[in-house]
Amino acid sequence: MTSTPHASEPSAALDLRDVAVSFGRKTALAGLSLSAARGEITAVLGPNGAGKTTMIRCCTGLVAPDAGSIRVLGHAAGSPEASNRIGLMPQSTGAWSGIRAEELLHYLAGLYANPQDVDELMDLLGITDFARTPYRRLSGGQQQSVNLAGALVGRPELVFLDEPTAGMDPHVRRHTWQVIRKLRDDGVAVLLTTHAMDEAERLADHVWMVDQGRVVVSGTVQELTREAPLEDVFLLNTTARVGGHSRRGGRR
Repeated sequence: MTSTPHASEPSAALDLRDVAVSFGRKTALAGLSLSAARGEITAVLGPNGAGKTTMIRCCTGLVAPDAGSIRVLGHAAGSPEASNRIGLMPQSTGAWSGIRAEELLHYLAGLYANPQDVDELMDLLGITDFARTPYRRLSGGQQQSVNLAGALVGRPELVFLDEPTAGMDPHVRRHTWQVIRKLRDDGVAVLLTTHAMDEAERLADHVWMVDQGRVVVSGTVQELTREAPLEDVFLLNTTARVGGHSRRGGRR
């Protein structure tokens, strides 16, 4: 276990160095440095407000950092060279509310030169039965499956999954894990955020724990759990925010 980020390897699909972002007086990222390797699943764990979603938004070019550098597949974040080769599964997509799942995925497929077959993708992710249902009428888990399909339809080399199984029932959750593992086996770099420690333990090749906009602990699951379960490591190294108060390590 180490408390300082390691230097990025040549195989890194994603490399963040000393990235800082503030929104007014609020600091979202405070010198964040981490990396994600090609053909691996990288988990970024942190409490609500730790900066995970801001980090993804920076990596996909939606937010410009105030300082630091981000390289995505060897290119600047947000550049066409990077954007055309990544996929993003956001936490929510309110803008899609009126469109049917099938229509949405065909539209997204049309944005890429060599997309996945939409019918095959819907079948893989169990979307076919509700393909003609408006997005806003889908359950939370069904919406997540559509969001995942949208992230994968362009055959990305690097995919960002923000809370990918939130709201899914156990059967769909386990199937989604299989899909994510298959992405890794196919050489795709996967970066996911999750609050589910069992999900991180089952999937991740490398874990970065983030608190207050910076990395506090990193390592493989085996390295991090030599002396305690992953959830205990998380609680000891991150700040609890309960009842409007912050406290370290979940202690009173």
